[in-house]
Amino acid sequence: MKRALVSVSDKNGVVDFCKSLVRNGFEIISTGGTFKILTQSGVNAIEIDEVTKFPECFEGRVKTLNPYVHGGILHRRDKQSHLDQAKELGVEAIDLVCVNLYPFKETIEKTDDFDEIIENIDIGGPAMVRSAAKNFDSVIIVTDVGDYAVVIDALENEKNTKDFRRGFMIKAYEHTAAYDSMIANYMNERFNEGFGEKQFVVGKKVMNTRYGENPHQKGALYEFDKHFSNNFKTLKGEASFNNLNDLNGAVKIAAGFGEENAVCISKHGNPCGFAIKETLLEAYTEALKCDPVSAFGGVVAVNGTVNKELAEKMNEIFLEVVIAGRITDEAQEVFSKKKRIKLFEMGADKLILANDKKDFKHIDGGFVFQDADNVGVDEVKNAKLVSKIAAKDQDMKDMEIAYKIASLTKSNCVVYVKNSAMVAVGMGMTSRVDASQCALKKAKDMGLDVTGAALASEAFFPFRDSIDAAAAAGVKNVIEPGGSIRDEEIIDAANEFGMSLYFSEVRHFLH
Repeated sequence: MKRALVSVSDKNGVVDFCKSLVRNGFEIISTGGTFKILTQSGVNAIEIDEVTKFPECFEGRVKTLNPYVHGGILHRRDKQSHLDQAKELGVEAIDLVCVNLYPFKETIEKTDDFDEIIENIDIGGPAMVRSAAKNFDSVIIVTDVGDYAVVIDALENEKNTKDFRRGFMIKAYEHTAAYDSMIANYMNERFNEGFGEKQFVVGKKVMNTRYGENPHQKGALYEFDKHFSNNFKTLKGEASFNNLNDLNGAVKIAAGFGEENAVCISKHGNPCGFAIKETLLEAYTEALKCDPVSAFGGVVAVNGTVNKELAEKMNEIFLEVVIAGRITDEAQEVFSKKKRIKLFEMGADKLILANDKKDFKHIDGGFVFQDADNVGVDEVKNAKLVSKIAAKDQDMKDMEIAYKIASLTKSNCVVYVKNSAMVAVGMGMTSRVDASQCALKKAKDMGLDVTGAALASEAFFPFRDSIDAAAAAGVKNVIEPGGSIRDEEIIDAANEFGMSLYFSEVRHFLH
């Protein structure tokens, strides 16, 4: 008779799984809570100490760290010397190991009690997983509740091949590596401000992309904490590597205004249109005015539900991607007329942000790692008025919008907003005055009047030339971090032109 060792923290499906194992000729060995639930459910199981010939001890800290367990898992069935020694030592083979680990993540999410956290670091579980994975030639290692049916199918239909077990071996080492990484990152976060000697970035694969940034590159999407599994539903088309990067920028901006009816249009990860209005249809219509040329083939993020009326308006031009909180069936029918458009929704009334706490970028030979950047709730509200003239209520709203968009736009950048809609944007320039002038030129080309607009810069203006250009265009309100050695010149220029000028005293570079 074959033997299966089953010891799980997640008890979902374990009873049925073990009943199926028994039907397929397995004897079940189990521990603690798993043993209890199995026996209560009518599964004839052997408690672990009958195998180890040693009681669980030290409040359960030691129960499976035993040669009868690891010898049973690890000895090679293809070497007579191993078989002879196992017989000599009284070690019986264990042919399947089903283990999922102590709930460390759930523990750190619910408590800050370090003693409780320490007790939820699994020791015996990872050891058994690694032993079984190492001996995958003879042992099936199961670490995922979702694989129970697959394992039973393999046992019952002659699919339990070495290749099958190899797949589970890889998954097992991924499982223990992710677990240890989570613990190490947590300890560094708690004791080393999140920046220890090692930093682990672990994601779970969601899907392959058709290719990477270019057709000769392979690509895939990985997620943290099931963000995409829970909040990203494909309605039409297939998300490419570039689509995912572009929609990320648009979603961050559109979702950055809470419950507001915000629409962001982006191209190559940067905004080319944005507006907040009474309705999403109005917001999209105003956002499109900023740069309809760049919007062609772009990404639209809608912080709400796309209905039939909005879909019909969107369908007037070619859009590559639409992502929203929801897209109604009627709207999807409208979009079905366009073959190339891709539709995604989050299954919620509004767009959902993961709000990752950390951020990193790959550089040649490694990566740079940092705390994630975000605009504080009261950053604009508490900005320091440094000019003689103050902004009015709507002006403050426009400055807030411009400032938040600027924080999520490639540096050097400037953003002009009027009546809650972006009317000009310059981004990714090597100088701030170039960004200002580029934005104003495009606004002029589009026939947009920036008179009375609010101007935001994500970093200080090093010279007054950007203020001069803004004043010539009719800008009345400016917000920037301040901090230049020429701040007084900037302030004097604002006063000279009768502008309001605010310093947030926080820089938001995005490189």
